[in-house]
Amino acid sequence: MLLTSVKTPCVGICSTGIGDNVCRGCKRFSHEVIDWNSYTHEQKMIIAQRLENFLTQIVQIHFHVANEDLLLEQVKHQQILFKPEQNPYCWLFDLLRAGANQIQDLSLFGVIQLASSAHLSLADIRDHIDKDYYALSCAYYDRYIIPEFFKHD
Repeated sequence: MLLTSVKTPCVGICSTGIGDNVCRGCKRFSHEVIDWNSYTHEQKMIIAQRLENFLTQIVQIHFHVANEDLLLEQVKHQQILFKPEQNPYCWLFDLLRAGANQIQDLSLFGVIQLASSAHLSLADIRDHIDKDYYALSCAYYDRYIIPEFFKHD
């Protein structure tokens, strides 16, 4: 079985170098950023899946992807950098990162903005998603990773 490589989640905005335990750019933990190149394929997949699950969970608070094929077609047409192997809600966040201010009609992308977020602009939602994604990664780090470092055998 041929394994496809797991691309680094790095987005080029690393805050672990200034002391953050969770990167504000890619949301990986500092030790994951440092050790990424030494990880096995399986370890990288676990990290990538965690990040994808967190992002999907947050984006679904604001949107419903009604037509995955249309979203994929439009993301490709708009030449958005995205990972096709990821959940469509991750594609949607990549789309918002690239052009939230330019999008006038989400239905052209097969996406419905949920009523609970209807009062927010797409740029505001994008910023809320990024903050919540970071907060979720930090909460996970504080709850499950930090205690592991302090376990006594």
